[in-house]
Amino acid sequence: MVSDRPLLLEIITALEEQGLDRDEYQLQQMIDAEALERLVDSTGPQTDTDLEIRFSIGELRVIVTPSDVAVIKVS
Repeated sequence: MVSDRPLLLEIITALEEQGLDRDEYQLQQMIDAEALERLVDSTGPQTDTDLEIRFSIGELRVIVTPSDVAVIKVS
């Protein structure tokens, strides 16, 4: 998994690093964080699965893999 912190916190931190304030989105209404975390955890670093989950929040695209959470701005 990405770190010892919950995946939801990793996503929120990545969004804030891109300048998105917590008041600008309702992440819990957009994704099921527990289901997402179970899915990512189920692959584990030892598997050959190239799991990549993408979703958008406004102009930002969140990319979640078993080893990373990245946020990029799409135009």
